[in-house]
This record gives sequence, C-alpha cells and structure tokens, in this order.
Amino acid sequence: MDEKNKDLETQAKEPASGASPEKLPESQSYTRSEPNGDAAVHNPETASAKDIPVEAVHSAEGVTPEGEPFATATKEEAEASSTHAFFDEAASEPARPATQASGNNGTVPRVPPTRAGGGNLSGNNGGGGEPPKKDGKKKTIWGAFLAGILGVLIGALIVLGFSWGALHDDNNNDATSTTSNTGTTKKVTVENTTGTTQALEKVQDAVVSVLNYQAGTSIATGDTTEDEASSGSGVVYKKNNGKAYVVTNNHVVEGANKLEVTFSSGKKAEAKLVGTDKWNDLAVLEISDKYVTKVAEFGNSDAVKVGEIAIAIGSPLGTEFAGSVTQGIVSGVNRTVPVDTNGDGTEDWEAEVIQTDAAINPGNSGGALVNIEGQVIGINSMKISTENVEGIGFAIPSNTVVPIIDQLEKNGEVERPSLGVTLRDVDTISEVEQQQVLKLPSGVDYGAMVQQVVAGSAADKAGLKKYDVIVEMNGKKVTNSMTLRQILYANDVKIGDKMEVKYYREGKKETTTVTLTAASSTNQ
Repeated sequence: MDEKNKDLETQAKEPASGASPEKLPESQSYTRSEPNGDAAVHNPETASAKDIPVEAVHSAEGVTPEGEPFATATKEEAEASSTHAFFDEAASEPARPATQASGNNGTVPRVPPTRAGGGNLSGNNGGGGEPPKKDGKKKTIWGAFLAGILGVLIGALIVLGFSWGALHDDNNNDATSTTSNTGTTKKVTVENTTGTTQALEKVQDAVVSVLNYQAGTSIATGDTTEDEASSGSGVVYKKNNGKAYVVTNNHVVEGANKLEVTFSSGKKAEAKLVGTDKWNDLAVLEISDKYVTKVAEFGNSDAVKVGEIAIAIGSPLGTEFAGSVTQGIVSGVNRTVPVDTNGDGTEDWEAEVIQTDAAINPGNSGGALVNIEGQVIGINSMKISTENVEGIGFAIPSNTVVPIIDQLEKNGEVERPSLGVTLRDVDTISEVEQQQVLKLPSGVDYGAMVQQVVAGSAADKAGLKKYDVIVEMNGKKVTNSMTLRQILYANDVKIGDKMEVKYYREGKKETTTVTLTAASSTNQ
C-alpha cells in the first residue's frame, strides 16, 4: 500500500480540525424615513484537517513498526503483504475493541481483514477463519461485474426519465432555457401579463408624489428657508391647454409655503394650490403638463362590490418608495368614519368612505385606489392604525371626489349651504345646565345647541337665537353638530333651498323655516 493511500485512509478517519466560522459582518442599516431594517450575512469557512500524526501511518507490510497487526488493513493490503504473521495472529484472535490513535482525539476501529468469497467466518466482522481463496476472488469479480451492469442500467433509466421530463416541459411551456453545443445557456424572458399589470399600465404613471415645503430657519445663518415638511401622493386627472390638474388630500398640502410634484420618471414640477375642501379632505393642484404622460380615469364608485380587487398606488414613507403598488380587496362600502377636521381632538365630521385591506401607509394619502379595469374608484385618505388592527384603510369614493374637485377647479372652494350659526353638542353640556339653562324636558339629552348666530344669516332671518337646541332638520333627527352637517351638506341640498327646522327654546318645542345661504368661514 503506497504512502498516498495510507495518508488518505488515515485522514478520512480523523475528525476535521477546529475550523472557525467567519466573523459575522456588522448589521447593515437601511436608512429610510421610517423604521430601519437590519440584515446579517453568515458565510462559514471551509473546515481544514490537521496534519496526520506519524504514529497513524502504517507500513506496507500490514503490521505496525512495533509488530502489531494494523487494525484497518484491507484485503488488498493483506494480499500484498510478504509475511503471514498478520494472518496467523488475526486467525487466532477475536475482534478487538476500537483503540485510540496516537496523537489523535478520535478513535480508529480495530477491524480484522474482511474476507471476500464464501469461506466460513467466525465473526460478524469477518474476523478469524481461513486466508482468502481463489474461488472467492472469482466470485467477487463476478459480483462486481454484475453490480456494474446493474448500475449502468439504473443510470440509463434515470437519464431517460430526466430526458422525458425535459421533453414534456418543452411541449407545455412557451418560454424555456435552451443549451447550445458550446454549453452556454440562453435566457428566455417570460411574458407574465395579468389583470393587475394591465390595470397598472393604464394608471400608474398618473400617480405622483406631492411634496409640502414649509417655512423654516437656517441654523447656520438664521435666514428663512423652505424645508420639506411632509409628503404624500396625488393623481393627475385632467390635462388641458398646457396645464394639468392633480387631486390629493387637504391634509397633504395643509400649511404649505410651496408645493412640488414628482413624477414616476423622476421629473419634478412646481405646483400651485387651486383650492381645498377640509370636510372631505380633498385638494386640487395645478401643474405644467410638460412631464405628464398619463391621465387617470375615474370609475363609478357606486358600482363597487365588496370582495372585488382593489389596488392602492402611492408613495409610502416618501419619494424613496414612489409608485409602490399594493393589492387587496374592497372590504366594505358606504362606511362612515368620524374624523377631526380642525385638530382640536373632537370628531366633527363623518366621512363616507370605501374600506379596503390593501396596504395603505403614511405617504399613500392622496394616492389612487384602482379597480381591475385601471379606473380610480377612490382617493386613499386614512387608515385605522392601532396595535390590534391590521388591514383597515379608507378611500374617498370617486363619486364624492368628482363633483368636489370640479368646484375646486372652477371656484377654488366648495359652495355649501349654511345656517349661519356656530354649534355645540348637547351631550357635552352637564345635566344641570341642560335643565337649568337650556330647560330641556326630561328625556331630551341630544341635539345641537346654537352658541352664536351670525347677523343677517339664514338662521338670523328665520328667528333662531342663542341657546336654542336644534333636534330635527328636513325631517331627520339631529343628535349632534356632526349629524346636522351631514344633513346640511348632503348632495341633494342646494343653496336657496328651504328647510324646516325643529328646536327647543325655554323648554318648548318650536318650528321654523330656513332659506339656506352659502357657507362662510367655519359657520354651519
């Protein structure tokens, strides 16, 4: 047995030396406007074996230098030996337990030479018995030959199986990878078109980022600056005479000194604020149409069904993720969500919205909620964001949006009917004051109390006074100021309409008729 084979055999029985894994790199911080993300990559090194101890290398004679039989000698080594001492001793000894190799922490099993052929064996490990016989060698050759034939047949069957599978795939797929005679693989692009991708082709480039710049002060110079205060999304809905119009949310543009629009191409355009409507949280911007390539089409939100596909497009967390697309379904229609329009912590309006489970994040405000036809069915506006809530976002229905943005585009504001009063909810007034000041009868603990009447207003002309408690308008119950606004601002109510109002004064229920005028300031 040559030195190379001895070394390999000894090395195979030794455990690998202590290879240490590569040191993990420092976690990489991905900077963005919201939470950071960390990632670590681990690439262990390949273990390497120690040098083989000299004592573990045996002689080619089949015995160690000390004259002991070498425990791991094979049949071929035994046959190559020039002495029979190995066989005589092996025949008279039972199999020994595994011994520890010198200079090695691992153990090397002490195994007598295995016997090929059909001779009688005294042990399960082939220990003891007679030296190898010639007929055993012939049988071993025949066994090896038959095993080789069997291996060839099995290999051929495996190759045929793979070939058949590849041929079957070729017959069922239009796009495959092919291998040329040179061994290079050609990459084939798969055209994967779905209803979602087709919808996005129609509208995605019409969705833009809206940047809100507000006045600031330079720390270095003390000069007044314009810094980006917030960002949101918008939808280009009209293009005419070199100008284009963008709809977004009122809260996206609120307080801005300067507004800027960023397109999906990365181009930017300065935007002019045309008008806002705080009650429905909508605003219209005017920009140059130079970089406008797509204009969105509005769909019929009244035809939207629960369960149909809904696609949200916008710029979550800022322009870094501009044009992000999320998909879900319409989770609910005709939802009413109480909102605080003036930021005083009191809900003073109920928005009628479409509910969706498509992911909507900060920065998506003002973006598009799209149906599978690529039509805008809503303008994303808000979401419920608490620890126990997931996937509840809201969009202003397109049928609410369209008439409002038409008015904003033409007049810069939405003209709504008004009573000309300021109100306070009765349920915020103590029970003692309800009885002693307002003199409300027992059981009447609701309504909208008149705090102030504007001189010359519709309410003034109809005879309403301070401390009157309105409980009914146009045949509908008024529970608080929010419900009064909903009645007053309904789509079927117009300026100049006459409306019957029922109220309590000094404990008595009275009725008057109000001719509605245009709203001004924050009065109802």
